[in-house]
Amino acid sequence: MQALGEYEAEAEERAFLRGVVQGLMDLEVPEVGERLLREVVLQVERLADFPESGRVVAEFGIAPLREIIHPPFRIVYRWDAGRVRIVRVWRSERLLKMP
Repeated sequence: MQALGEYEAEAEERAFLRGVVQGLMDLEVPEVGERLLREVVLQVERLADFPESGRVVAEFGIAPLREIIHPPFRIVYRWDAGRVRIVRVWRSERLLKMP
């Protein structure tokens, strides 16, 4: 896990976002990938100041587990002990499942 400012993100989540950008570059629309990446990063950075701005994840109903929907992505994070940890970033139409 790498600290990114006031929040942390798992290597898997950073790799997912890089893969999205690369896929769009392969389709010859790199500006779309770069824009989406910038927008997702801005949403995550906003959590440092407004950690309760996301809604509680409906599948679990646990207050510290929250999410932001930024189509086409769902950014799931955990907020506790004064820090935000990004748990998962994926396509917004997918449901969360317990491992």
